[in-house]
Amino acid sequence: MSNYSTISVPGEVKRTLEQAKGDRDWGRFLLDLYAEAENAKRERAFEKLVESLSEEDLEAIAESIGEFRERFRIG
Repeated sequence: MSNYSTISVPGEVKRTLEQAKGDRDWGRFLLDLYAEAENAKRERAFEKLVESLSEEDLEAIAESIGEFRERFRIG
């Protein structure tokens, strides 16, 4: 990261984030934080999807995946 920018945040926020960041540089810390937030969003969306499906739906999906893997074998 050769190009730097400044982000203004309240002092209390910076102190809290500095403690969480530890020895990481700010760029790495913020990218890690972003990745964690994106993963959490994906997990919540997946769980919401699973909750909306019936047991029969989940079984049908599992069966379809199994059939796909059998047909997709290479060699």
